[in-house]
Amino acid sequence: MLAGRRILLIVSGSVAAYKALELTRLLRRDGATVMAVLTAGGARFVTKEALAAISGERVHDDLWAAEAEIGHIRLARWPDLIAVVPASADLLAKMAHGLTDDLATCVLLATRATVMVAPAMNPAMWAHPATEANMAALRARGVLVAGPGNGPMAEAESGPGRLMEPAELLAAIRATLVAGPLTGRHLLVTSGPTHEPIDPVRYIANRASGRQGHAIAGALAALGARVTLVSGPVTQPDPPSVTVVRVESAREMLAACQAALPADGAICNAAVADWRTARAADQKMKKVPGAVPPPLELALNPDILATLSAAGPARPRLVIGFAAETEKVVENAVAKRARKGCDWIVANDVSGDVMGGAENTVHLVTEAGVEDWPRMAKEEVARRLAARIAEALA
Repeated sequence: MLAGRRILLIVSGSVAAYKALELTRLLRRDGATVMAVLTAGGARFVTKEALAAISGERVHDDLWAAEAEIGHIRLARWPDLIAVVPASADLLAKMAHGLTDDLATCVLLATRATVMVAPAMNPAMWAHPATEANMAALRARGVLVAGPGNGPMAEAESGPGRLMEPAELLAAIRATLVAGPLTGRHLLVTSGPTHEPIDPVRYIANRASGRQGHAIAGALAALGARVTLVSGPVTQPDPPSVTVVRVESAREMLAACQAALPADGAICNAAVADWRTARAADQKMKKVPGAVPPPLELALNPDILATLSAAGPARPRLVIGFAAETEKVVENAVAKRARKGCDWIVANDVSGDVMGGAENTVHLVTEAGVEDWPRMAKEEVARRLAARIAEALA
């Protein structure tokens, strides 16, 4: 799939750098030409000899040696894509602030190629406000972000910050460089729950992990789509090559969806809370022994699916809703499709282990009828749905 593509791989200082060797092997097997730049930190974990042997190309690791031979400008102009794998907190900070103290940073500042970073660091470092600010700056400049994943680290800790696996990174690079059936299309996806505040420490929410919605966003991007993912509070890693907009409440989610328009399609997977408190308390509501619990006056939240489905010039060509049901699954989904005005409904029974689980059994409700899909992994549901969306928008 990557035949004829040129990829410059920048390997920075992280114990996860060993994965760059396997990624290089996968990229070459896919037909790409891979040239590597190894930072001083990266050389603490992998050798230039190993990278050279697997890439079949000379590895560059010194700014002044490169200037004497081909120069960092020529190196910056050579690739179709620069992939920073792993991208350490240090290198991301240098990129965000335009620092150029070695070959890698000079190339990154001089390039006109697409740049993709795959962060890898301790969860505390990833969650630090400085890293968050650096990542926001890079995303705003168009840098693509693959991951990080959530899982065990080299040290005895676990959480977000784990470098994505080589096969996942290969898929992200393919999605960026290879035209797919959704190339040129913009798809809007909502995912996760919404949190509606009762007071500063309590909220109303629906159960939702975001796993299915995030998988759908990733599957659409893998087919070449430009994807905007509007996500409520989740712990899922960002899908590769996807623009993520994070929100808390239903009203914020609706505003983010409307701001993302126009779109060719909208897939409303989020478990949006139907109600919010009419008046959220400014201070924590205190429990008083013996007193009657304070009443909660509820107000209806905006109906995001119905709003996006409404006829008008801004309506996406294809609007898809989800129906999480505990009884009469198909019957309720058929009624919901008619009531909301959307094109398709993906219905599933959530009375078992679906919420937060790895698998799903869905029914696709369209104008033509009902398709019953077998139980499968949520990632496979996402790929199958993405393929159907590509067919519908062809």
